[in-house]
Amino acid sequence: MFATSETVQIIDDAENLAHMIICSELGEQYRYFYHILKNDREAQQVISEFVKAKDQFEDVQRFGKYHPDYAKIRKEMRDRKLVLDMNENITNFKKVERALQKLLDEVSVIIAHEVSTFIKVPTGNPFFEQSCSSGGGCATGGSCGCKTR
Repeated sequence: MFATSETVQIIDDAENLAHMIICSELGEQYRYFYHILKNDREAQQVISEFVKAKDQFEDVQRFGKYHPDYAKIRKEMRDRKLVLDMNENITNFKKVERALQKLLDEVSVIIAHEVSTFIKVPTGNPFFEQSCSSGGGCATGGSCGCKTR
């Protein structure tokens, strides 16, 4: 790809948009709660214990209920998840993180669909995923003509 003054301007505009998001109230909240979470030793311990329990569960999950410790490790992971979900600083951070992700998803969808409605945007949020304009999903032969052969 050749760098032209137009592509440089587009990149500059994207950086300006990113700066606007960072400086927004939501961006400020994200950084504030991130800082609180990173400096909360109890929350960090809770996260660490959950990750350890989750990793253990993923190891035994390969064998499913046939693993001798499956039920015990599964319960431990669920208990750790409950403790994680009950921590106020973790909950506050996750809430603002989801809101910021939603904003970024919306911006991505708007930009992509201004170029073309056929551009797929990996938002990870099924709310933003759109099917073909005829109402059927891709590979159904909708008006987008993307039916697989």
